Amino acid sequence: MMTISKNNMTIKVTPPTTGLFDLMIFARHADSQDPYNWVCSYQIQCLEPRNGEKLPENPFHFWGFHQKVRDFGIKESSHKGELLFAPEGTFLLTLQTSRPLLATYDLINKDLDAALSKKCLAAQAEEEKLSCHVLCPFQGYYRLSVFVKDLEGSTFRNAANFLIRCSRPINQNELFPSGLSMHCGSGISSNGHGLSNPSHSSPIINTKLGKCNITFHMPTDVEVTASLSKDKVMNAKYPLERYVLVTHLRTKVSVCVVLPESGIYKVGLFGRSKDHKDFAHICDYVIRCFSDPSWPPFPRVYSLWRRGCVLLEPRTGVLQEQSWVRFRIKVPKAYQAVVLGQEKTVLQQTPNMVWEGDVFTGAAGTQVKLAAKFNQHCSSLEVILAFEVRGGSPASLGCSG
Repeated sequence: MMTISKNNMTIKVTPPTTGLFDLMIFARHADSQDPYNWVCSYQIQCLEPRNGEKLPENPFHFWGFHQKVRDFGIKESSHKGELLFAPEGTFLLTLQTSRPLLATYDLINKDLDAALSKKCLAAQAEEEKLSCHVLCPFQGYYRLSVFVKDLEGSTFRNAANFLIRCSRPINQNELFPSGLSMHCGSGISSNGHGLSNPSHSSPIINTKLGKCNITFHMPTDVEVTASLSKDKVMNAKYPLERYVLVTHLRTKVSVCVVLPESGIYKVGLFGRSKDHKDFAHICDYVIRCFSDPSWPPFPRVYSLWRRGCVLLEPRTGVLQEQSWVRFRIKVPKAYQAVVLGQEKTVLQQTPNMVWEGDVFTGAAGTQVKLAAKFNQHCSSLEVILAFEVRGGSPASLGCSG
Protein backbone atom coordinates (compact mmCIF):
# COMPACT_ATOMS: atom_id res chain seq x y z
CA MET A 1 0.00 0.00 0.00
CA MET A 2 1.54 3.24 -1.15
CA THR A 3 0.35 6.58 0.26
CA ILE A 4 1.72 9.87 -1.02
CA SER A 5 1.51 13.38 0.44
CA LYS A 6 3.06 16.55 -0.92
CA ASN A 7 6.55 15.77 0.39
CA ASN A 8 6.32 12.21 1.73
CA MET A 9 5.68 8.68 0.51
CA THR A 10 4.97 5.59 2.61
CA ILE A 11 4.86 1.98 1.42
CA LYS A 12 3.38 -0.83 3.52
CA VAL A 13 4.33 -4.31 2.29
CA THR A 14 2.61 -7.60 3.17
CA PRO A 15 4.61 -10.48 1.63
CA PRO A 16 2.33 -13.35 0.59
CA THR A 17 4.72 -16.13 1.65
CA THR A 18 7.96 -16.70 3.53
CA GLY A 19 11.15 -15.91 1.62
CA LEU A 20 13.27 -13.10 0.24
CA PHE A 21 11.62 -10.32 -1.80
CA ASP A 22 12.94 -7.39 -3.82
CA LEU A 23 11.05 -4.09 -3.50
CA MET A 24 11.91 -1.71 -6.35
CA ILE A 25 10.81 1.94 -6.23
CA PHE A 26 10.29 4.09 -9.32
CA ALA A 27 9.55 7.82 -9.47
CA ARG A 28 9.06 10.79 -11.77
CA HIS A 29 8.23 14.48 -11.37
CA ALA A 30 4.61 15.03 -10.41
CA ASP A 31 3.91 17.15 -13.52
CA SER A 32 5.80 14.87 -15.92
CA GLN A 33 4.40 12.35 -18.38
CA ASP A 34 7.82 10.76 -18.90
CA PRO A 35 8.41 7.10 -17.94
CA TYR A 36 9.11 6.34 -14.29
CA ASN A 37 12.81 6.00 -13.38
CA TRP A 38 14.20 3.42 -10.98
CA VAL A 39 15.20 5.16 -7.72
CA CYS A 40 16.20 2.46 -5.25
CA SER A 41 15.59 -1.10 -4.10
CA TYR A 42 15.11 -2.92 -0.80
CA GLN A 43 15.39 -6.57 0.11
CA ILE A 44 12.67 -7.82 2.44
CA GLN A 45 13.02 -11.13 4.26
CA CYS A 46 9.70 -12.57 5.42
CA LEU A 47 10.06 -15.18 8.14
CA GLU A 48 6.34 -15.64 8.80
CA PRO A 49 3.67 -14.46 6.35
CA ARG A 50 0.55 -12.71 7.58
CA ASN A 51 -2.51 -14.78 6.76
CA GLY A 52 -5.02 -12.15 5.82
CA GLU A 53 -7.57 -11.38 3.14
CA LYS A 54 -6.19 -10.11 -0.15
CA LEU A 55 -6.66 -6.39 -0.73
CA PRO A 56 -8.91 -5.20 -3.58
CA GLU A 57 -7.25 -4.37 -6.89
CA ASN A 58 -6.22 -0.73 -7.20
CA PRO A 59 -5.34 0.41 -10.73
CA PHE A 60 -4.55 3.90 -9.43
CA HIS A 61 -1.51 2.58 -7.49
CA PHE A 62 -1.81 4.95 -4.52
CA TRP A 63 -4.04 4.75 -1.43
CA GLY A 64 -5.43 7.68 0.53
CA PHE A 65 -5.45 11.08 -1.12
CA HIS A 66 -3.74 12.15 -4.33
CA GLN A 67 -0.67 14.23 -3.52
CA LYS A 68 -2.25 17.20 -5.39
CA VAL A 69 -5.65 16.81 -3.78
CA ARG A 70 -5.77 20.47 -2.72
CA ASP A 71 -5.32 21.52 -6.34
CA PHE A 72 -8.37 19.38 -7.13
CA GLY A 73 -10.38 21.50 -4.65
CA ILE A 74 -10.49 19.18 -1.61
CA LYS A 75 -9.41 20.78 1.67
CA GLU A 76 -9.96 18.09 4.29
CA SER A 77 -11.68 14.81 5.05
CA SER A 78 -13.85 13.45 7.84
CA HIS A 79 -11.44 10.50 8.10
CA LYS A 80 -7.66 10.44 8.21
CA GLY A 81 -5.45 7.73 6.77
CA GLU A 82 -5.98 5.22 4.03
CA LEU A 83 -7.67 2.48 6.11
CA LEU A 84 -11.25 3.17 7.21
CA PHE A 85 -13.66 1.00 9.20
CA ALA A 86 -17.35 0.19 8.72
CA PRO A 87 -18.06 -2.00 11.79
CA GLU A 88 -21.85 -2.10 11.21
CA GLY A 89 -21.71 -2.20 7.42
CA THR A 90 -22.32 1.54 6.99
CA PHE A 91 -19.90 4.38 6.46
CA LEU A 92 -20.17 8.12 5.74
CA LEU A 93 -17.33 9.94 4.00
CA THR A 94 -17.43 13.75 3.90
CA LEU A 95 -14.93 15.96 2.09
CA GLN A 96 -14.70 19.71 2.66
CA THR A 97 -14.06 21.55 -0.63
CA SER A 98 -12.62 24.95 -1.50
CA ARG A 99 -15.04 25.37 -4.41
CA PRO A 100 -18.16 23.60 -5.75
CA LEU A 101 -17.26 20.16 -7.12
CA LEU A 102 -19.06 17.21 -8.65
CA ALA A 103 -18.04 13.69 -7.64
CA THR A 104 -18.54 10.07 -8.61
CA TYR A 105 -17.54 7.02 -6.59
CA ASP A 106 -16.54 3.40 -7.24
CA LEU A 107 -16.92 0.70 -4.59
CA ILE A 108 -14.96 -2.48 -5.28
CA ASN A 109 -15.07 -5.81 -3.43
CA LYS A 110 -14.31 -9.35 -4.62
CA ASP A 111 -17.97 -10.40 -4.10
CA LEU A 112 -19.56 -7.20 -5.42
CA ASP A 113 -20.72 -6.91 -9.04
CA ALA A 114 -21.23 -3.59 -10.83
CA ALA A 115 -25.04 -3.52 -10.46
CA LEU A 116 -24.98 -4.28 -6.74
CA SER A 117 -22.14 -1.80 -6.18
CA LYS A 118 -24.32 1.08 -7.43
CA LYS A 119 -26.92 0.20 -4.77
CA CYS A 120 -24.26 0.66 -2.07
CA LEU A 121 -23.62 4.38 -2.69
CA ALA A 122 -25.62 7.59 -2.15
CA ALA A 123 -23.70 10.74 -3.12
CA GLN A 124 -24.44 14.34 -2.18
CA ALA A 125 -22.77 17.43 -3.68
CA GLU A 126 -23.09 20.71 -1.75
CA GLU A 127 -21.40 24.06 -2.35
CA GLU A 128 -18.47 23.36 0.00
CA LYS A 129 -18.89 19.67 0.84
CA LEU A 130 -19.04 16.29 -0.83
CA SER A 131 -20.64 13.35 0.99
CA CYS A 132 -20.93 9.67 0.20
CA HIS A 133 -23.04 7.21 2.20
CA VAL A 134 -21.53 3.73 1.78
CA LEU A 135 -23.18 0.36 2.53
CA CYS A 136 -21.11 -2.85 2.75
CA PRO A 137 -23.11 -6.05 2.07
CA PHE A 138 -20.14 -8.41 2.48
CA GLN A 139 -17.48 -8.91 5.12
CA GLY A 140 -13.92 -7.96 4.19
CA TYR A 141 -12.02 -5.21 2.40
CA TYR A 142 -13.42 -2.66 -0.06
CA ARG A 143 -11.80 -0.01 -2.24
CA LEU A 144 -13.72 3.28 -2.39
CA SER A 145 -12.34 5.46 -5.19
CA VAL A 146 -13.34 9.14 -5.38
CA PHE A 147 -13.37 11.08 -8.68
CA VAL A 148 -13.98 14.84 -8.80
CA LYS A 149 -14.28 17.64 -11.33
CA ASP A 150 -15.22 21.32 -11.38
CA LEU A 151 -18.79 22.18 -12.37
CA GLU A 152 -17.65 23.15 -15.87
CA GLY A 153 -14.96 20.48 -16.06
CA SER A 154 -14.95 17.86 -18.78
CA THR A 155 -13.40 14.85 -17.03
CA PHE A 156 -13.42 13.37 -13.53
CA ARG A 157 -10.00 12.85 -11.90
CA ASN A 158 -9.13 10.24 -9.30
CA ALA A 159 -8.66 12.21 -6.06
CA ALA A 160 -8.56 9.44 -3.44
CA ASN A 161 -8.68 5.68 -2.92
CA PHE A 162 -9.74 4.45 0.52
CA LEU A 163 -9.47 0.95 1.94
CA ILE A 164 -12.59 0.10 3.97
CA ARG A 165 -12.71 -2.84 6.38
CA CYS A 166 -16.17 -4.23 7.13
CA SER A 167 -16.52 -6.70 10.00
CA ARG A 168 -20.34 -6.94 10.13
CA PRO A 169 -22.05 -6.47 6.72
CA ILE A 170 -25.46 -4.89 6.21
CA ASN A 171 -28.44 -6.94 5.02
CA GLN A 172 -28.68 -6.86 1.21
CA ASN A 173 -32.41 -6.07 1.51
CA GLU A 174 -31.41 -2.74 3.09
CA LEU A 175 -29.27 -1.46 0.21
CA PHE A 176 -30.15 1.79 -1.56
CA PRO A 177 -32.69 1.73 -4.42
CA SER A 178 -31.47 1.49 -8.00
CA GLY A 179 -30.87 4.51 -10.20
CA LEU A 180 -29.69 7.11 -7.69
CA SER A 181 -28.02 10.13 -9.32
CA MET A 182 -24.88 11.95 -8.16
CA HIS A 183 -27.23 14.57 -6.66
CA CYS A 184 -28.90 13.04 -3.59
CA GLY A 185 -30.42 15.40 -1.05
CA SER A 186 -30.19 19.17 -1.27
CA GLY A 187 -27.10 20.83 -2.69
CA ILE A 188 -25.61 22.26 -5.86
CA SER A 189 -28.34 20.92 -8.16
CA SER A 190 -31.33 22.04 -6.04
CA ASN A 191 -29.74 25.46 -5.52
CA GLY A 192 -29.18 25.74 -9.26
CA HIS A 193 -32.89 25.19 -9.87
CA GLY A 194 -33.79 27.94 -7.41
CA LEU A 195 -34.79 25.68 -4.51
CA SER A 196 -33.67 26.74 -1.02
CA ASN A 197 -34.36 26.13 2.69
CA PRO A 198 -34.89 22.36 2.39
CA SER A 199 -36.79 20.57 5.13
CA HIS A 200 -34.42 17.61 4.68
CA SER A 201 -30.79 18.37 3.83
CA SER A 202 -29.62 14.77 4.22
CA PRO A 203 -30.44 12.46 1.29
CA ILE A 204 -31.65 9.63 3.56
CA ILE A 205 -35.01 9.94 5.34
CA ASN A 206 -35.96 7.34 7.96
CA THR A 207 -39.63 7.14 8.90
CA LYS A 208 -41.46 4.87 11.33
CA LEU A 209 -44.87 6.23 10.35
CA GLY A 210 -44.40 5.46 6.66
CA LYS A 211 -44.87 9.03 5.47
CA CYS A 212 -42.89 12.25 5.15
CA ASN A 213 -43.18 15.74 3.74
CA ILE A 214 -40.24 17.24 1.81
CA THR A 215 -40.42 21.02 1.35
CA PHE A 216 -38.35 23.69 -0.38
CA HIS A 217 -38.71 27.41 -0.85
CA MET A 218 -38.66 28.28 -4.55
CA PRO A 219 -39.23 31.14 -7.04
CA THR A 220 -42.71 31.68 -8.44
CA ASP A 221 -41.58 30.82 -11.99
CA VAL A 222 -40.43 27.28 -11.09
CA GLU A 223 -42.63 24.19 -11.22
CA VAL A 224 -41.70 20.92 -9.49
CA THR A 225 -42.91 17.36 -9.98
CA ALA A 226 -41.89 14.14 -8.21
CA SER A 227 -41.67 10.40 -8.82
CA LEU A 228 -41.67 7.49 -6.35
CA SER A 229 -40.02 4.15 -7.15
CA LYS A 230 -39.04 0.92 -5.40
CA ASP A 231 -37.02 -2.01 -6.72
CA LYS A 232 -39.54 -4.67 -5.64
CA VAL A 233 -43.17 -3.70 -5.06
CA MET A 234 -45.02 -6.48 -3.22
CA ASN A 235 -48.45 -5.33 -2.02
CA ALA A 236 -49.22 -1.86 -3.41
CA LYS A 237 -52.75 -1.79 -4.85
CA TYR A 238 -52.14 1.33 -6.95
CA PRO A 239 -49.27 2.69 -9.08
CA LEU A 240 -46.57 4.28 -6.91
CA GLU A 241 -47.20 7.66 -8.57
CA ARG A 242 -50.46 7.80 -6.59
CA TYR A 243 -48.52 7.83 -3.30
CA VAL A 244 -46.91 11.24 -3.98
CA LEU A 245 -48.74 14.58 -3.90
CA VAL A 246 -46.95 17.78 -4.94
CA THR A 247 -48.46 21.03 -3.68
CA HIS A 248 -47.23 24.42 -4.94
CA LEU A 249 -47.81 27.33 -2.60
CA ARG A 250 -46.84 30.91 -3.36
CA THR A 251 -43.14 30.61 -2.46
CA LYS A 252 -42.94 26.98 -1.35
CA VAL A 253 -43.30 23.47 -2.74
CA SER A 254 -44.39 20.49 -0.65
CA VAL A 255 -43.78 16.88 -1.74
CA CYS A 256 -45.92 14.66 0.50
CA VAL A 257 -45.12 10.94 0.36
CA VAL A 258 -47.09 8.06 1.91
CA LEU A 259 -45.88 4.47 1.63
CA PRO A 260 -48.05 1.46 0.77
CA GLU A 261 -45.59 -1.06 2.26
CA SER A 262 -42.28 -1.32 4.08
CA GLY A 263 -38.98 -1.05 2.23
CA ILE A 264 -36.59 1.44 0.69
CA TYR A 265 -37.85 3.96 -1.87
CA LYS A 266 -36.39 6.57 -4.19
CA VAL A 267 -38.09 9.95 -4.51
CA GLY A 268 -36.94 11.84 -7.60
CA LEU A 269 -37.56 15.59 -7.85
CA PHE A 270 -37.79 17.30 -11.24
CA GLY A 271 -38.23 20.98 -12.09
CA ARG A 272 -38.72 23.43 -14.92
CA SER A 273 -38.96 27.19 -15.22
CA LYS A 274 -41.56 28.99 -17.32
CA ASP A 275 -38.97 29.28 -20.12
CA HIS A 276 -38.58 25.50 -20.46
CA LYS A 277 -41.04 22.90 -21.72
CA ASP A 278 -39.37 19.79 -20.27
CA PHE A 279 -38.68 18.90 -16.66
CA ALA A 280 -35.03 18.46 -15.65
CA HIS A 281 -33.83 16.21 -12.83
CA ILE A 282 -33.09 18.09 -9.58
CA CYS A 283 -32.18 15.52 -6.94
CA ASP A 284 -33.08 12.20 -5.32
CA TYR A 285 -34.05 11.23 -1.79
CA VAL A 286 -33.96 7.78 -0.18
CA ILE A 287 -36.88 6.94 2.14
CA ARG A 288 -36.41 3.97 4.48
CA CYS A 289 -39.29 2.42 6.42
CA PHE A 290 -39.39 -1.01 8.10
CA SER A 291 -42.52 -0.59 10.26
CA ASP A 292 -44.96 -2.21 7.78
CA PRO A 293 -47.05 0.83 6.75
CA SER A 294 -50.12 0.46 4.51
CA TRP A 295 -51.26 3.97 3.62
CA PRO A 296 -53.87 4.42 0.88
CA PRO A 297 -52.95 6.53 -2.16
CA PHE A 298 -53.65 10.18 -2.84
CA PRO A 299 -56.30 11.07 -5.43
CA ARG A 300 -55.38 10.96 -9.10
CA VAL A 301 -54.01 14.37 -10.12
CA TYR A 302 -54.83 16.04 -13.45
CA SER A 303 -52.91 18.77 -15.30
CA LEU A 304 -54.96 21.61 -13.79
CA TRP A 305 -53.54 20.81 -10.35
CA ARG A 306 -51.42 23.98 -10.38
CA ARG A 307 -49.69 26.46 -8.10
CA GLY A 308 -51.93 27.46 -5.23
CA CYS A 309 -54.13 24.32 -5.36
CA VAL A 310 -54.26 22.79 -1.87
CA LEU A 311 -56.13 19.63 -0.86
CA LEU A 312 -57.24 20.07 2.75
CA GLU A 313 -59.88 17.32 3.01
CA PRO A 314 -60.06 14.43 2.27
CA ARG A 315 -56.32 13.67 2.11
CA THR A 316 -56.87 10.11 0.85
CA GLY A 317 -57.76 9.12 -2.70
CA VAL A 318 -59.86 6.15 -1.53
CA LEU A 319 -63.26 6.94 0.00
CA GLN A 320 -65.59 4.64 1.94
CA GLU A 321 -68.82 3.64 0.23
CA GLN A 322 -72.19 5.02 1.29
CA SER A 323 -70.72 7.72 3.52
CA TRP A 324 -70.60 11.48 3.82
CA VAL A 325 -67.19 13.04 3.24
CA ARG A 326 -66.20 16.63 3.92
CA PHE A 327 -64.41 18.27 0.94
CA ARG A 328 -62.21 21.32 1.50
CA ILE A 329 -59.87 22.55 -1.23
CA LYS A 330 -58.23 25.72 -2.52
CA VAL A 331 -58.43 26.27 -6.29
CA PRO A 332 -57.09 29.68 -7.37
CA LYS A 333 -58.94 31.51 -10.16
CA ALA A 334 -61.87 29.10 -10.06
CA TYR A 335 -65.35 30.60 -10.46
CA GLN A 336 -67.05 27.38 -9.36
CA ALA A 337 -65.97 24.05 -7.79
CA VAL A 338 -68.11 20.92 -7.87
CA VAL A 339 -67.80 17.25 -6.91
CA LEU A 340 -69.15 14.79 -9.48
CA GLY A 341 -70.07 11.36 -8.14
CA GLN A 342 -73.35 9.60 -7.66
CA GLU A 343 -74.73 13.12 -7.50
CA LYS A 344 -73.38 16.56 -8.37
CA THR A 345 -72.44 18.62 -5.32
CA VAL A 346 -71.66 22.33 -5.71
CA LEU A 347 -69.04 23.47 -3.19
CA GLN A 348 -69.32 26.83 -1.45
CA GLN A 349 -66.44 29.27 -1.13
CA THR A 350 -65.59 30.57 2.34
CA PRO A 351 -64.12 34.04 3.07
CA ASN A 352 -60.62 32.50 3.24
CA MET A 353 -61.00 31.21 -0.35
CA VAL A 354 -61.58 27.55 0.54
CA TRP A 355 -64.17 25.59 -1.47
CA GLU A 356 -65.99 23.22 0.86
CA GLY A 357 -69.05 21.01 1.16
CA ASP A 358 -70.31 17.56 2.25
CA VAL A 359 -70.40 14.86 -0.45
CA PHE A 360 -72.15 11.48 -0.40
CA THR A 361 -69.82 8.86 -1.89
CA GLY A 362 -72.37 6.34 -3.14
CA ALA A 363 -71.73 2.72 -4.04
CA ALA A 364 -68.35 0.97 -4.19
CA GLY A 365 -66.77 1.21 -7.62
CA THR A 366 -67.95 4.78 -8.14
CA GLN A 367 -65.39 7.38 -9.17
CA VAL A 368 -65.72 10.77 -7.51
CA LYS A 369 -64.23 13.71 -9.42
CA LEU A 370 -63.43 17.20 -8.24
CA ALA A 371 -63.90 19.70 -11.06
CA ALA A 372 -63.83 23.47 -11.45
CA LYS A 373 -64.99 26.15 -13.87
CA PHE A 374 -62.28 28.69 -14.71
CA ASN A 375 -64.20 30.81 -17.23
CA GLN A 376 -67.16 32.76 -15.95
CA HIS A 377 -68.79 32.79 -19.38
CA CYS A 378 -68.22 29.08 -20.16
CA SER A 379 -70.24 26.24 -18.67
CA SER A 380 -67.60 23.52 -19.14
CA LEU A 381 -65.94 21.97 -16.08
CA GLU A 382 -62.28 20.91 -15.85
CA VAL A 383 -61.42 17.83 -13.75
CA ILE A 384 -58.69 18.43 -11.16
CA LEU A 385 -58.72 15.33 -8.90
CA ALA A 386 -60.32 11.87 -9.00
CA PHE A 387 -61.12 9.58 -6.04
CA GLU A 388 -62.11 5.89 -5.86
CA VAL A 389 -64.99 4.62 -3.71
CA ARG A 390 -64.37 1.24 -2.08
CA GLY A 391 -66.19 -1.03 0.29
CA GLY A 392 -64.87 -2.10 3.69
CA SER A 393 -64.48 -0.53 7.08
CA PRO A 394 -62.78 2.88 7.55
CA ALA A 395 -59.89 1.12 9.34
CA SER A 396 -59.19 -1.08 6.30
CA LEU A 397 -59.07 1.98 4.05
CA GLY A 398 -56.52 3.70 6.27
CA CYS A 399 -55.92 7.42 6.15
CA SER A 400 -53.26 9.64 4.60
CA GLY A 401 -51.29 12.35 6.36
